[in-house]
Amino acid sequence: MIVEDHNYYHATVRDKAIYKPLAGRVDAKVCIVGGGFAGVNTALGLAERGVQDVVLLESHYIGRGASGRNGGFVFGGFSLGEETLLAELGADKARALYAGTVASVELIRERISRHAIECSVEDSGVILANWFRNDAAMLRRQRVLKDAFGIEWDYLDRARMRERIHSERYHSGLFEPNALHFHPLDYLRGIARVAEARGVRLHEASPVTSLTREGAGWIVTTAAGSVHAEHVVLSCGGYLAGLRREIDASILPVATYILVTEPLGARLADCFGTRAAIYDTRFAFDYYRPLADTRILWGGRISVLDRSPAQVKALLTKDLLKVFPSLTGIRVDYAWSGLMSYARHQMPQIGQSEPNLWFAQGFGGHGVAPTTLAGETIASAIAEGGDGWKQFSRFGLASAFKPAGLLAAQLSYSRAQLKDRYSEFIEGIL
Repeated sequence: MIVEDHNYYHATVRDKAIYKPLAGRVDAKVCIVGGGFAGVNTALGLAERGVQDVVLLESHYIGRGASGRNGGFVFGGFSLGEETLLAELGADKARALYAGTVASVELIRERISRHAIECSVEDSGVILANWFRNDAAMLRRQRVLKDAFGIEWDYLDRARMRERIHSERYHSGLFEPNALHFHPLDYLRGIARVAEARGVRLHEASPVTSLTREGAGWIVTTAAGSVHAEHVVLSCGGYLAGLRREIDASILPVATYILVTEPLGARLADCFGTRAAIYDTRFAFDYYRPLADTRILWGGRISVLDRSPAQVKALLTKDLLKVFPSLTGIRVDYAWSGLMSYARHQMPQIGQSEPNLWFAQGFGGHGVAPTTLAGETIASAIAEGGDGWKQFSRFGLASAFKPAGLLAAQLSYSRAQLKDRYSEFIEGIL
C-alpha cells in the first residue's frame, strides 16, 4: 500500500498489507472492479451468502479513492431530502429505501463487533447544527422523519447545543442517536481482510483495460491477466474506469476537502462536550468530528477542482475558525482532497445495465451506510435472485451532461453559498 502522508487516514491506517496484482487467466463467478466501500461490501456480501470464486480488481490499492478520503460519517438516509424522496417514490417505497440505510448502519456496527475491526469507532450519534436563528425548516425535517419514516431525532435548544458544541455559532440542533463515525480506511481494509478470509481474491495494482462480452458472461482484462466471469460489478466511484460509456457518463466526479488539526489535548474539551459528529444546516455545509487522539477532522466545500494540500488547508482553516475562533494559530497536520461520485438526481445508482453487468456508484454526500446497502443489494441479486435493486430504478443512469454538468455542479454549489449568505444577511448574522 502506498501511503499518502498528507492524508490522515493513510498516515494512520493499521493495515498496510499489499495484495498482489492479477496475473494470468482466472475463472470466477463474479468479478468486481473497484476496491472501495461498494466493491468490498459486495464481495463480502457474496462470500457471506456462500458464493465462491469472487475476484476483486483495484487499479491502485484498497481504499485509495473516496473510501479513504471521506468524513467517516455513518448514518441513515440519503443526500436527497426526505420530502423529495416521498414525493418521487410514494410513502411505502420511500420508507423501504430509508429502512435499508438504517439496517446498513446496524450491519456496520455488527461487523465491527463480530470481526473485532479496529477502526476508532465512536458510536455517539450525529448532530445537525442549525447555523440560522430560524429553525422552522429544521423542525419540519424532524416532523417528516418521525411521521413518515418512524425516525426520531432529538431537538436541542440553544443551551443544550452549547453543552455539546462550545461555539457561539449555532442556535439549535437535532441529535440523531442511531449514527456513528469511524476511521473509514481502517474499517474498509478490515472488511477486506474478512472477505479474503472467506475466499475472495483481492488484487491491487490491477487497472482494468477492457470489458468484453463472452457468451452470457464477461472477460475483464488487465495488463497482466484476465478474469472470465459470469457477472461483473462496476464500483469505481469518482475514479472512472472507462469501461462502459453509459455508466461513466452518469457520474460527476466532484472534489471535496478535509483537514485534520494537530492533537489538541485538553483544548479539545474547550470545543466539544460531546463525541458526536457534526454537520450544519446550510446548503453548503461544514462537517466535522473530534478524533480519538484529540484532533479535529474538518471537511467541507464542493468543487470540480482537486486542490493541493496547501490550498485545502488555507480554505478550510478559515471555515473552522468561524466556528471555533479560539483555535486561531492552530497547526494543521493533514489536508487533502478527493473525488466523490455524484449523480444528477442526488441518489446512489445501484442496478443492472445489461444482463449480468451491475453497477454501484454515486455515493458522494450520503455517508458510508448506502455503500453497504449497495453491496448487500447486489450480492443478494447475484446469489439469491433478489430484486431489491429494482427499488433504485427510479434513480438510474441519468446522464450528467459532462463537461457542462461539471460547470453546472460548480454553479449550483456557488448558488447554494449565495443562498446561505442571503439568509445570514436577513438574520443579521454575517
